[in-house]
Amino acid sequence: MEIIENTDKKLSDRDLKTFLFNVLNKIKNAGKVLIVHTDYTRVDFTDKIVPILLENLKKSGTKRFDFLNAGGTHREMSEIEFLKKLGLKRKENCLNFYNHEFNNPDKLEAIGNIPSKLVEEKTSGHLTGAISFTVNRLILGDYDLIIAISGTVPHEASGYSGGLKIFLPGLAGPEVIDLFHWAAVLIGLPDIIGTIDNNARDIINEGSSYIFKKVKAKIISFNMVSTEESNKVTPVGLYIDSGFDGFIRAYGKAASTSAGIHVKYINGPLRQAVQVIPAHYDEIWTAGKGSYKLQKQGIMAEGGEVILYAPHIRYFHSNDSMNNEIISLGYHCRDKICHLLKSRSKISRNAAAHVINVAGPGIFNKKTNKEKLHFNVILASGIPEEVCESVGFKYRDPKTINKKDYIGPGKLWIDEGGKYLYELKK
Repeated sequence: MEIIENTDKKLSDRDLKTFLFNVLNKIKNAGKVLIVHTDYTRVDFTDKIVPILLENLKKSGTKRFDFLNAGGTHREMSEIEFLKKLGLKRKENCLNFYNHEFNNPDKLEAIGNIPSKLVEEKTSGHLTGAISFTVNRLILGDYDLIIAISGTVPHEASGYSGGLKIFLPGLAGPEVIDLFHWAAVLIGLPDIIGTIDNNARDIINEGSSYIFKKVKAKIISFNMVSTEESNKVTPVGLYIDSGFDGFIRAYGKAASTSAGIHVKYINGPLRQAVQVIPAHYDEIWTAGKGSYKLQKQGIMAEGGEVILYAPHIRYFHSNDSMNNEIISLGYHCRDKICHLLKSRSKISRNAAAHVINVAGPGIFNKKTNKEKLHFNVILASGIPEEVCESVGFKYRDPKTINKKDYIGPGKLWIDEGGKYLYELKK
């Protein structure tokens, strides 16, 4: 593994360039390269890495660079967004940009089945049957080299983001994305988020292993860890390794570093927390991280309020079909959603997983049809009050939200909404 890391002074552009040049000088005869990267919702330093990659690999003979946005079910990126993400001023003839079309069968190929025994074991028997892993066909192309660039922070469905997660669910088809997120919900968000190894990761690892068995090109992981200050991204660490085992090694090291900088500790439960949602989370689908990161045991007091302050958000999901499914279900705890799904079998399990994760833990009585959530999620967004209430959220006019009102005992104002995982001091 190749590592550059400085958690105290941070990494300068010069440090990063020198390190990457030394690593890339070892790569020869890569005429055609595929670079898989995270999408617009991920804040990292891909924009610093890619220009260095292009400069070095061009000198060593690379003629074509294909960039594949591993966005899962997120919306597609525009060319302008690609350029910004990749740190490029213009699109050269040797560059090609591709979005992952997760719901286009012509762009997908089945490469293996995640065994039913593993699925059942990792979901404590909640799910049975094998999961067919379909992946974007582009990664199976005739490339000389594949580089996967991912960032690592605490994540609700995989413990930490980064590493093999860029393939599953990043480049997977709708069925496996649905079942993966549903499996993670059944395992339980509080038991997954902020853990390096967990049952959800085991499913990711098993599915991703089929890619390495199928692809002949060398596959390299560039795993990033960074901090944010005043909307400026500062590199902290970059971990580079290759092959299936190399991805796991790099992820493990990156996650350990992330745990030291992306987990914040508080003294006691919160009655009110305001998550100021950044502009790159432009739908509740991603802004929901503001709720996820406050769900470790003991963080929110019973009956407390998690306020998602996002005046710029106008919908739950940019995809009309997904948006309608979310509105149809509403935001409820796991047991109530499982009850509702008995009569709504066509609802995407990915959408179902989302609403459960945002709503958080709760109790549902099937006999009385009554539900009690542990805390209340309040939307202070551009979504109308009547729509918020129809899906189970409370509403607050964004104009009435003032920082000074959320400072004091049992209260917390979080400027970088959804970025940090909160835990109680031990």
